[in-house]
Amino acid sequence: MPLYTLDYRMAGQPHSHRLELQQTHLAAHEAAMHLIVLHFGDSENSLVIPAADATAQEIMAQAQLLGLSHIEVGETCA
Repeated sequence: MPLYTLDYRMAGQPHSHRLELQQTHLAAHEAAMHLIVLHFGDSENSLVIPAADATAQEIMAQAQLLGLSHIEVGETCA
């Protein structure tokens, strides 16, 4: 199962997060959605989560509005 390392900036500060997923590829907008849910995904902030049918561009735009930027996906085999 691939292990993904997400390097990104939140409010200008560098951060890193690791995900183990069954999918064989993780696009930047999919990583952005994981990060949005990680940092903002609770019942009080549900309005900031992009819609299920949001395009990749809409997800990236929402991430940018929330202060998530410079999202880079690295992959290693676990």
